[in-house]
Amino acid sequence: MKFFLDTGNVEEIKRVKRLGLVDGVTTNPSLIAKEKRPFKEIIQEICKEISGPVSAEVVGVRAADMVREAHELARWADNVVIKLPMTEDGLEATYKLSQEGIKTNVTLIFTVAQGLMAAKAGATYISPFVGRLDDTGIEGLKLIRDLRTVLDHYNFPAEIITASVRNILHVQDAALAGAHIATIPGSLFPSLWKHPLTDIGIEKFLKDWTQVPGGLSLDGGNQ
Repeated sequence: MKFFLDTGNVEEIKRVKRLGLVDGVTTNPSLIAKEKRPFKEIIQEICKEISGPVSAEVVGVRAADMVREAHELARWADNVVIKLPMTEDGLEATYKLSQEGIKTNVTLIFTVAQGLMAAKAGATYISPFVGRLDDTGIEGLKLIRDLRTVLDHYNFPAEIITASVRNILHVQDAALAGAHIATIPGSLFPSLWKHPLTDIGIEKFLKDWTQVPGGLSLDGGNQ
Protein backbone atom coordinates (compact mmCIF):
# COMPACT_ATOMS: atom_id res chain seq x y z
CA MET A 1 0.00 0.00 0.00
CA LYS A 2 1.24 3.48 -0.84
CA PHE A 3 1.40 6.25 1.76
CA PHE A 4 0.37 9.78 0.88
CA LEU A 5 0.87 12.60 3.36
CA ASP A 6 -2.25 14.67 3.94
CA THR A 7 -0.78 18.09 4.59
CA GLY A 8 0.21 21.44 3.16
CA ASN A 9 3.20 21.73 5.47
CA VAL A 10 6.49 21.24 3.65
CA GLU A 11 8.49 20.57 6.83
CA GLU A 12 6.17 17.66 7.71
CA ILE A 13 6.71 16.28 4.23
CA LYS A 14 10.50 16.56 4.50
CA ARG A 15 10.49 14.76 7.86
CA VAL A 16 8.56 11.73 6.61
CA LYS A 17 10.34 11.76 3.26
CA ARG A 18 13.64 11.11 5.08
CA LEU A 19 12.16 7.77 6.15
CA GLY A 20 11.28 6.79 2.58
CA LEU A 21 7.56 6.68 3.43
CA VAL A 22 6.05 9.39 1.20
CA ASP A 23 4.68 8.21 -2.13
CA GLY A 24 2.57 11.32 -2.71
CA VAL A 25 0.77 14.21 -1.04
CA THR A 26 -2.84 15.31 -0.79
CA THR A 27 -3.97 18.81 0.09
CA ASN A 28 -7.31 20.55 0.44
CA PRO A 29 -8.39 24.18 0.94
CA SER A 30 -8.47 23.79 4.74
CA LEU A 31 -4.90 22.42 4.88
CA ILE A 32 -3.62 25.12 2.54
CA ALA A 33 -5.32 27.86 4.58
CA LYS A 34 -3.41 26.76 7.71
CA GLU A 35 -0.09 27.56 6.06
CA LYS A 36 -0.80 31.28 5.51
CA ARG A 37 1.13 31.19 2.24
CA PRO A 38 0.15 31.51 -1.44
CA PHE A 39 -1.47 28.35 -2.83
CA LYS A 40 0.76 28.21 -5.91
CA GLU A 41 3.91 28.65 -3.86
CA ILE A 42 2.99 25.75 -1.55
CA ILE A 43 2.02 23.35 -4.33
CA GLN A 44 5.11 24.06 -6.40
CA GLU A 45 7.38 23.63 -3.38
CA ILE A 46 5.73 20.31 -2.52
CA CYS A 47 6.01 19.12 -6.12
CA LYS A 48 9.74 19.85 -6.10
CA GLU A 49 10.14 17.91 -2.86
CA ILE A 50 8.01 14.91 -3.89
CA SER A 51 8.17 13.17 -7.26
CA GLY A 52 4.88 11.32 -6.72
CA PRO A 53 1.35 12.68 -7.24
CA VAL A 54 0.39 15.88 -5.43
CA SER A 55 -3.33 16.61 -5.21
CA ALA A 56 -4.35 20.27 -5.54
CA GLU A 57 -8.06 20.98 -5.12
CA VAL A 58 -10.24 23.27 -7.20
CA VAL A 59 -12.63 25.64 -5.45
CA GLY A 60 -15.09 26.30 -8.29
CA VAL A 61 -18.53 24.71 -8.04
CA ARG A 62 -19.40 24.68 -11.76
CA ALA A 63 -17.82 22.26 -14.19
CA ALA A 64 -16.52 24.99 -16.49
CA ASP A 65 -14.85 26.76 -13.58
CA MET A 66 -13.34 23.50 -12.31
CA VAL A 67 -11.88 22.70 -15.72
CA ARG A 68 -10.49 26.21 -16.07
CA GLU A 69 -8.86 26.00 -12.64
CA ALA A 70 -7.57 22.51 -13.43
CA HIS A 71 -5.77 23.73 -16.54
CA GLU A 72 -4.03 26.39 -14.46
CA LEU A 73 -3.11 23.95 -11.65
CA ALA A 74 -1.78 21.40 -14.15
CA ARG A 75 0.67 24.01 -15.44
CA TRP A 76 2.27 24.42 -12.03
CA ALA A 77 4.07 21.05 -12.09
CA ASP A 78 4.04 17.77 -14.00
CA ASN A 79 2.99 15.73 -10.94
CA VAL A 80 -0.05 17.81 -9.97
CA VAL A 81 -3.29 15.81 -9.66
CA ILE A 82 -6.53 17.75 -9.84
CA LYS A 83 -8.76 17.19 -6.82
CA LEU A 84 -12.48 17.49 -7.58
CA PRO A 85 -15.64 17.19 -5.46
CA MET A 86 -18.12 14.33 -5.81
CA THR A 87 -20.91 16.35 -7.43
CA GLU A 88 -22.59 16.32 -10.82
CA ASP A 89 -20.36 19.18 -11.93
CA GLY A 90 -17.37 17.45 -10.40
CA LEU A 91 -18.09 14.31 -12.43
CA GLU A 92 -18.47 16.35 -15.61
CA ALA A 93 -15.13 18.02 -14.98
CA THR A 94 -13.53 14.66 -14.15
CA TYR A 95 -14.72 13.21 -17.45
CA LYS A 96 -13.52 16.19 -19.48
CA LEU A 97 -10.12 16.25 -17.80
CA SER A 98 -9.68 12.49 -18.13
CA GLN A 99 -10.29 12.85 -21.87
CA GLU A 100 -7.41 15.34 -21.93
CA GLY A 101 -5.10 13.00 -20.04
CA ILE A 102 -5.12 15.09 -16.86
CA LYS A 103 -5.06 13.03 -13.66
CA THR A 104 -7.86 13.55 -11.16
CA ASN A 105 -8.73 12.69 -7.57
CA VAL A 106 -12.45 12.69 -6.78
CA THR A 107 -12.91 13.49 -3.10
CA LEU A 108 -15.65 13.36 -0.45
CA ILE A 109 -16.90 9.91 -1.41
CA PHE A 110 -19.20 8.21 1.09
CA THR A 111 -20.97 5.44 -0.87
CA VAL A 112 -20.10 2.70 -3.32
CA ALA A 113 -22.38 4.37 -5.87
CA GLN A 114 -20.37 7.59 -5.65
CA GLY A 115 -17.11 5.71 -6.04
CA LEU A 116 -18.48 3.80 -9.02
CA MET A 117 -19.60 7.03 -10.70
CA ALA A 118 -16.17 8.59 -10.19
CA ALA A 119 -14.40 5.54 -11.60
CA LYS A 120 -16.68 5.46 -14.64
CA ALA A 121 -16.09 9.19 -15.22
CA GLY A 122 -12.38 8.41 -15.52
CA ALA A 123 -11.00 9.39 -12.11
CA THR A 124 -7.40 8.39 -11.50
CA TYR A 125 -8.03 8.24 -7.76
CA ILE A 126 -11.16 8.04 -5.63
CA SER A 127 -11.11 9.22 -2.01
CA PRO A 128 -13.62 7.67 0.42
CA PHE A 129 -13.67 9.37 3.83
CA VAL A 130 -13.60 6.62 6.46
CA GLY A 131 -13.28 8.80 9.56
CA ARG A 132 -16.25 10.97 8.70
CA LEU A 133 -18.36 7.87 8.04
CA ASP A 134 -17.33 6.44 11.41
CA ASP A 135 -18.51 9.70 13.00
CA THR A 136 -22.03 8.99 11.70
CA GLY A 137 -22.06 5.44 13.09
CA ILE A 138 -21.33 3.78 9.73
CA GLU A 139 -18.26 1.55 9.42
CA GLY A 140 -15.98 3.49 7.08
CA LEU A 141 -13.69 0.57 6.29
CA LYS A 142 -16.58 -1.46 4.88
CA LEU A 143 -16.79 1.15 2.12
CA ILE A 144 -13.12 0.51 1.30
CA ARG A 145 -13.69 -3.24 1.07
CA ASP A 146 -16.79 -2.83 -1.07
CA LEU A 147 -15.17 -0.32 -3.41
CA ARG A 148 -12.18 -2.59 -3.93
CA THR A 149 -14.53 -5.43 -4.84
CA VAL A 150 -16.33 -3.26 -7.40
CA LEU A 151 -13.15 -1.85 -8.96
CA ASP A 152 -11.62 -5.32 -9.28
CA HIS A 153 -14.81 -6.88 -10.64
CA TYR A 154 -15.12 -4.35 -13.46
CA ASN A 155 -11.37 -3.77 -13.98
CA PHE A 156 -11.52 -0.03 -13.32
CA PRO A 157 -8.01 1.47 -13.19
CA ALA A 158 -8.94 4.00 -10.48
CA GLU A 159 -7.01 3.65 -7.22
CA ILE A 160 -8.62 3.95 -3.80
CA ILE A 161 -7.16 6.59 -1.47
CA THR A 162 -8.36 5.93 2.08
CA ALA A 163 -8.96 9.46 3.38
CA SER A 164 -10.10 11.03 6.65
CA VAL A 165 -7.70 8.71 8.47
CA ARG A 166 -7.94 9.30 12.21
CA ASN A 167 -5.86 6.55 13.85
CA ILE A 168 -3.48 3.66 13.33
CA LEU A 169 -6.34 1.15 13.03
CA HIS A 170 -7.68 3.05 10.01
CA VAL A 171 -4.32 2.58 8.31
CA GLN A 172 -3.98 -1.09 9.25
CA ASP A 173 -7.55 -1.95 8.31
CA ALA A 174 -7.30 -0.02 5.04
CA ALA A 175 -4.30 -2.16 4.10
CA LEU A 176 -6.20 -5.33 5.00
CA ALA A 177 -9.22 -4.12 3.01
CA GLY A 178 -7.10 -3.72 -0.11
CA ALA A 179 -6.89 0.07 -0.36
CA HIS A 180 -4.24 1.10 -2.84
CA ILE A 181 -3.29 4.18 -0.80
CA ALA A 182 -3.83 5.74 2.61
CA THR A 183 -3.44 9.50 2.95
CA ILE A 184 -2.27 10.20 6.47
CA PRO A 185 -2.00 13.45 8.48
CA GLY A 186 1.56 14.34 9.43
CA SER A 187 0.61 14.36 13.11
CA LEU A 188 -0.50 10.72 12.89
CA PHE A 189 2.57 9.31 11.15
CA PRO A 190 4.75 8.87 14.29
CA SER A 191 2.13 6.60 15.87
CA LEU A 192 2.63 4.20 12.96
CA TRP A 193 6.25 3.48 13.80
CA LYS A 194 6.09 3.88 17.58
CA HIS A 195 5.00 1.35 20.19
CA PRO A 196 5.61 1.39 23.97
CA LEU A 197 6.97 -2.17 23.91
CA THR A 198 9.48 -1.13 21.27
CA ASP A 199 10.65 1.73 23.53
CA ILE A 200 10.89 -0.61 26.53
CA GLY A 201 12.86 -3.12 24.48
CA ILE A 202 15.37 -0.50 23.31
CA GLU A 203 15.79 0.80 26.84
CA LYS A 204 16.50 -2.72 28.11
CA PHE A 205 18.98 -3.50 25.32
CA LEU A 206 20.88 -0.26 26.00
CA LYS A 207 20.96 -0.95 29.73
CA ASP A 208 22.28 -4.46 29.15
CA TRP A 209 24.85 -3.15 26.68
CA THR A 210 26.51 -1.12 29.42
CA GLN A 211 27.64 -4.46 30.88
CA VAL A 212 29.53 -5.43 27.71
CA PRO A 213 33.32 -4.90 28.08
CA GLY A 214 34.76 -2.50 25.55
CA GLY A 215 31.54 -1.40 23.90
CA LEU A 216 31.53 0.05 20.40
CA SER A 217 33.15 3.29 19.27
CA LEU A 218 31.37 5.80 17.06
CA ASP A 219 33.90 5.30 14.25
CA GLY A 220 32.94 1.63 13.98
CA GLY A 221 36.00 0.25 15.78
CA ASN A 222 36.02 -1.50 19.18
CA GLN A 223 37.13 0.59 22.10
